[in-house]
Amino acid sequence: MIYKSSVYKSAIIVFLLLIAHESLAQQDPQYSQYMYNTMNINPGYTGQRDVLSIAGLYRTQWVGIDGAPKTQTFSLHSPLRNEKVGLGLSVVNDKLGPSSETYFDANFSYTIPLGTVNKHDLTFGLKAGFHVLSLDWSKGRYQNPDNAYSENLNLLSPTIGAGVYWHSNKAYLGISVPNVITTDHYDDFQESVAAERLHFYIIGGYVFELSENTKFKPAFLLKAVTGAPLIADFSANFLIKEKLTLGLAYRWDDAISGLAGFQISDSLFIGYAYDLTTTNLNNYNSGSHEIMLRFEPRQLGRILSPRFF
Repeated sequence: MIYKSSVYKSAIIVFLLLIAHESLAQQDPQYSQYMYNTMNINPGYTGQRDVLSIAGLYRTQWVGIDGAPKTQTFSLHSPLRNEKVGLGLSVVNDKLGPSSETYFDANFSYTIPLGTVNKHDLTFGLKAGFHVLSLDWSKGRYQNPDNAYSENLNLLSPTIGAGVYWHSNKAYLGISVPNVITTDHYDDFQESVAAERLHFYIIGGYVFELSENTKFKPAFLLKAVTGAPLIADFSANFLIKEKLTLGLAYRWDDAISGLAGFQISDSLFIGYAYDLTTTNLNNYNSGSHEIMLRFEPRQLGRILSPRFF
């Protein structure tokens, strides 16, 4: 009876995973702390923090389920001396089941100032690089373990993306397509290689100064993929005394998140997010964890008050 119960439980988990994967299939990695990972979403953000900015992020999703997604990112970007041009580098590695997908991209941006009294800028961004897809079927399958398609693969594809990013001192809005070239992609529902579909992102946010020591920023991210459901993230964060960040986020019909961050020093910021799944998959995992570090050596640029975006 114990054996049968274990088999039934495993079957239920696999079934729920397949449903979740079907809704997220052929989608780029997702982040709860997307507000701190903006260049990976929109190349127009390159150089917009006004100093050299180096950031790393690690996300482990659906803890307790074998083969669940794990994502690592690294980004580095800075404005040049004329302040209108920004350059950056981003690396993203996303693991899911037997697949590992890695993106290497160089980012470029050009900013057009639109106002002097009420300062606001419009930035155009481009990114180009390559994508590596590796498949190792020895790590297992969710279904069809005897599928004839079992050859391990390493595939290389070029990537090109673009974005537009507008911001003032208190607000921002951006739209982007991270990759316009069809690349080879792991389809976790079909458990095979497929053509990746176009991803469209819209991001936005506004900062309210509630008091001298407290700022409030609601923000959103919309992700649209042809043939897949729209993904909508909404977040609300408070910045207290330019040091402590606390907030909540909601991913439509998927998860609710708690977010926290702390400005350890003028140069170092650490952030953490915990996702609680709101679907039936919640019964079979202990949530998702995400941690990020951002280092900005202020002595190399202008000394500014901490940015909230």
